[in-house]
Amino acid sequence: MTTELLDTIASPADLKRLDRRELKKLADELRAFVLESVSRTGGHLSSNLGTVELTLALHHVFDTPHDRIVWDVGHQSYPHKILTGRRAEMATLRQEGGISGFPRRSESEYDAFGTAHSSTSISAALGMAVASRNAGIARQHIAVIGDGAMSAGMAFEAMNNAGVTPNINLLVILNDNDMSISPPVGALNRYLARLMSGRFYAAAKNVGRAVLQHVPPVLELARRIEEHAKGMVTPATLFEEFGFNYVGPIDGHDLDALVPTLQNLRELKGLQFLHVVTRKGQGYKLAEADPVLYHGPGKFDPAVGIVPAKSPAKVTFTQVFGQWLCDMAAADERLVGITPAMREGSGLVEFERRFPSRYFDVGIAEQHAVTFAAGMACERQKPVVAIYSTFLQRGYDQLVHDVALQNLDVTFALDRAGLVGADGATHAGNYDTAFLRCIPNMVVATPSDEAEARLLLTTCYRYPGPASVRYPRGGGSGAVVGTDLSDVPLGKGVVRREGGGRIAFLVFGTLLPAVLRAAEALDATVADMRFVKPLDRDLVLALAARHEALVTVEDAAIMGGAGSAVAEALNEAGVQSPLLQLGLPDRFIDHGDQQALMAGVGLSAAGIEASVRERFAALLAAEAPRGRAVAG
Repeated sequence: MTTELLDTIASPADLKRLDRRELKKLADELRAFVLESVSRTGGHLSSNLGTVELTLALHHVFDTPHDRIVWDVGHQSYPHKILTGRRAEMATLRQEGGISGFPRRSESEYDAFGTAHSSTSISAALGMAVASRNAGIARQHIAVIGDGAMSAGMAFEAMNNAGVTPNINLLVILNDNDMSISPPVGALNRYLARLMSGRFYAAAKNVGRAVLQHVPPVLELARRIEEHAKGMVTPATLFEEFGFNYVGPIDGHDLDALVPTLQNLRELKGLQFLHVVTRKGQGYKLAEADPVLYHGPGKFDPAVGIVPAKSPAKVTFTQVFGQWLCDMAAADERLVGITPAMREGSGLVEFERRFPSRYFDVGIAEQHAVTFAAGMACERQKPVVAIYSTFLQRGYDQLVHDVALQNLDVTFALDRAGLVGADGATHAGNYDTAFLRCIPNMVVATPSDEAEARLLLTTCYRYPGPASVRYPRGGGSGAVVGTDLSDVPLGKGVVRREGGGRIAFLVFGTLLPAVLRAAEALDATVADMRFVKPLDRDLVLALAARHEALVTVEDAAIMGGAGSAVAEALNEAGVQSPLLQLGLPDRFIDHGDQQALMAGVGLSAAGIEASVRERFAALLAAEAPRGRAVAG
């Protein structure tokens, strides 16, 4: 791969000297570099191949970082990172100590806003525009929103607010990469886009309005004619009702269209909306053919593409959920599956195929997903909301007000609980235990392995109220998963190992294997608690009575988590047993290898053992009889 021209680009300032022909050559080199780089590190590929020309055009036309660009969703920002001085660091992408896979304010002055969750760009850019206006600073504010992010209500809330905000400069660029909204665009649309973004067009509209404002019926007629004429070739009306001047659609891979259109828009004041059509995976045929497969691949050979593993990989929790959902749907015709735009990630592909009339993808709209489920539950349906833990945060008010307060029968399958590895702090599901257990009527289940996940999903589904099952990304211990729909007693844990009487572990979730290894060295008792809420208080008090100290272990935030629930139970019972709480610390944990990150916060078997030995050194000084494992 030759990067002769790319090698000369140290910052966006270097793009200013390039002519259109050189920009096209640079686009080819940049796209090849993105492909080669991501194939070596893993990461988001399809979306970034689609934003190469748009990124070049933006940095060529605008004065960044003085002009602010907010990327939404942030996983389309790799070309932006490469052009803003981080090309060499792409080799460390999403690795511990390396650069993030999303824009990050602490990483570069060119990253105006951190964007890893979607649909936030217009709100953030609007806030920046108002702040610039108030400070008397002349600059442009650009929100690049795409990859389905326009389906979220927050984007329209921001446009609604922008429409009544005076004297600001805000350009919203819709990166339409779904290829379903607009047909292919050509020379006519390019010409119309340039015309509509030009000063003459804007001036003509303003002069016309000024002349006709004294003749209201004629002004209204002219306005309607203009809207309908534009509506025949563009979906302009919706955005113009919010107060934006709509431009497009134009080909987002055509620099001859992008550059002059952006140059025109740069000179305009007020609210502008540019609609560009791009193709996910552009320039790499395999990704163009299957953009979903190449959305976020691991390492692969670009010449060969993604090759399925020769031996079957360990079954993941997501796959366990997907199979359970199909089995339960076959057994209960009231079941409906709901996802906010995460069909593949949450394991609903087979469910959609088998039960299409009972499958609902509501788009990137987590708030709506939760209340939509609540409405269905009111009519005796049995909704299962498959959602990442980190995305449920966005529907928290709806969870409290619309589901729990009314004690509605909605089951939440929370994928990606705990640390998620390469996606980092923005996607980590560290807080669900704490924010769920404080809600009345809510059940919070924490399976310790794949077999337990199926059991607890069934248990929570059969609970006639709001319930959640949290499980991590990837696989667990490799437990054999049953095929029936058995359940377990609600709110009851089970002892997995009887120890010598000094220490008892209370484990919530998939750290059970690590705790069992630590317990062997410490001769400790181990209880798989299964539920954070309702907590098995009888088991907690029984373990406290038989042991000299208790240790809680969870792969979630310690503050307000399962350990706190145990402490509250002990305090309520007047029991003063020494208690060590192990879990995720009170800080955001960066991206990196999932297991290495867990070890880094002391949640490996060795780390757990070391923490217990440090806290209870005197207690462990004397030898105790060896314990034994308990079946079940």
